[in-house]
Amino acid sequence: MTIFAQALTFVAQMASITILARVLMPADFGIVTMVTTFSVLLVSCGHIGFPDAVLQRDEIDRSLASNLFWMNVAVGLVLTAGFAGAGHALSKLYGDPRVGYIAPPIALSILFDSAAALHIALLKRAMCFAAVSANDILARIGSVLVSVTLGLSGFGYWALVAGVVASPFFFCVGAWSRCRWIPSLPRRRAGTRSMLRFAVQVYGRFSLGYVTQNIDNLLVGWRFGPTVLGFYKKAYDLFVLPFNLLTVYSVAVSTLSRLNADRAEYKRYLLGGLSVLALVGMAVAGTLTVVGKDVVRALLGPRWETAGDIFVFFGPGIGAMLIYSTHGMIHLSIGTTGRFLRWGLCEFTVTLALFALALRWGARGIAGAWTVSYWLLIVPAFWYAGKPIGLKVTEVLGAVWKCMLASLLAGGGCYGIERSIPALSLTPSDSVHAIVRTVVMSSLFVLLYSAAVALLHGGGAPFRPLWRIILDFLPRRIVSKLSIPTETGALTPSASQASGTN
Repeated sequence: MTIFAQALTFVAQMASITILARVLMPADFGIVTMVTTFSVLLVSCGHIGFPDAVLQRDEIDRSLASNLFWMNVAVGLVLTAGFAGAGHALSKLYGDPRVGYIAPPIALSILFDSAAALHIALLKRAMCFAAVSANDILARIGSVLVSVTLGLSGFGYWALVAGVVASPFFFCVGAWSRCRWIPSLPRRRAGTRSMLRFAVQVYGRFSLGYVTQNIDNLLVGWRFGPTVLGFYKKAYDLFVLPFNLLTVYSVAVSTLSRLNADRAEYKRYLLGGLSVLALVGMAVAGTLTVVGKDVVRALLGPRWETAGDIFVFFGPGIGAMLIYSTHGMIHLSIGTTGRFLRWGLCEFTVTLALFALALRWGARGIAGAWTVSYWLLIVPAFWYAGKPIGLKVTEVLGAVWKCMLASLLAGGGCYGIERSIPALSLTPSDSVHAIVRTVVMSSLFVLLYSAAVALLHGGGAPFRPLWRIILDFLPRRIVSKLSIPTETGALTPSASQASGTN
């Protein structure tokens, strides 16, 4: 359900980007990014930390949940007021008065998100992912409609500002309508302090990660201005789309948290899920590396060609990013948030050092630094995260290395074929040509990648768990007609677990 919802929101987002990129200027996107680089960190204070504490705790009652709700809202109010008043300082930082104008309205997104966080966490704790997914879809579609309507009406960057605020507003309204829980007044309650400490450590780790992931926007905007930042941001958005589409973070943490008592089963679920993520993630990464420039031209038009040039340096890091992000699920599910926070300091140091070295090469250099950082950090991240539960790095690498090699081989094969056929190596002159080249080259990559995976694994075993997941999207009567057995695998719950959940 989560992946399905993310796929629908992905379609809505692509429609929005395709339209707005043709009616707005790159500088419009750059101006809004200058503000959201800071505001998203504060917005995340609402849905990072307290909700994770709700998911990880064995038992929680109405009084404890209410205390967390009121603390979350109080923090949201303070941050909203503070960010609204920081507009002048931001305009001074970037040397652009427009930044100061849009900071106060964007600040409202902090409050809306804080008011919705606990309701969504309770739905996730109850495994009501259909309701959560429906809310995500409707909020994103509502935001897209607002942005596109105002953009076509000539409101410029204010169309993007309205979309930024509309999304958490619709999300908040939907959260309260789907979770009818009404918080009681705050009171002294045992367990509040420990959950608060857990939430602070999780948010501290997120803050380090966020600064790491957004300092590039600050550096590019400060050094090269809003136009270059607009190009860079669009390339970065394409870079993180596979993560936004394929991540099932809350689902995985909710599930793995229930398996803490059985470490063998925990490892089986984790490694099984990681192998499927690697299979899909490396396919998406290789495909976008091969056709990324064509995708940018087809979606955004020829004036965004610079974004396509930047994306070439992002592409090889997509698969590494998807695999690397999984280490955080281990920390959150087993409750080692202190170790998670300390690892964040290591991640920040390495990434910042790479940015400092790469800044001389402009936006392309920063994009390349991202790719290098993820590949450098995969092994030490899993070694550190898995140590408390006896998870070995060799086990993790055993689940993913063949897919990594298959992607490299398929990419090399595509490059060789492209160079030998002049028609394929020509730069697309229009969107239609770009779409045709995207279809041809992506199909070629998927064919070569599938063959390489099957060859390295000695058969089609890696595709079976993915096939079972695909079957879950189909009505049961269709699956029964296909006469396909639902064998228990790495991603399928045992019979005793399946009887307790639907």
